[in-house]
Amino acid sequence: MKKGTLFVVSGPSGCGKGTVLKEVLQNPNLYFSVSATTREIRPGEVDGVSYRFMSDAQFEAMIAEDGFLEHAGYCGHYYGSPRKPVEEHLAMGQDVILEIEVVGAMKVRETRPDAVFLFILPPSLTELERRLRKRGTEEEDVIQKRVAQAAREIGCAKDYDYVVVNGELSKAVEEVNAILCAESRRAQKNLEEINEVLEK
Repeated sequence: MKKGTLFVVSGPSGCGKGTVLKEVLQNPNLYFSVSATTREIRPGEVDGVSYRFMSDAQFEAMIAEDGFLEHAGYCGHYYGSPRKPVEEHLAMGQDVILEIEVVGAMKVRETRPDAVFLFILPPSLTELERRLRKRGTEEEDVIQKRVAQAAREIGCAKDYDYVVVNGELSKAVEEVNAILCAESRRAQKNLEEINEVLEK
């Protein structure tokens, strides 16, 4: 069976990557990798959907067993991408989408050079700031910090394989789907099909 492809997707807070991926993941042949964390579950979150919630001891045991593609500590809690479900779905021929920040993505690149890296860009930093304000969930100083962080992250976009600008949602979704499709048709991933044609 043809193995699936691991797609690593990043983008700054406010660029709309979650909205783009929600549309892309309507495809039943895609598996979304749910991150693990040791922080407390928040109202409205669902274990196994929002995050895989676990204790510090459970998380540290998985680190010891090399159970994460990448992991990091943030604000006193662990966050990471469990390795086993990703590898199981890839082995079943499913493409896997892993949505993580830039530092984690570069860690994955070290261990999974076969992965495809995709960066979602906002149309501009001005538009990004407007979207963050529209949320109405953060104070001005937090918004300014997020915009500064976004500028740093966007500087890393050149290290990715693809970039998609999320100016118009439908166009961004179309472009991401086109990238997924093109990668699935790479010759090296379809040697069985090539050989079948030669045998007929």
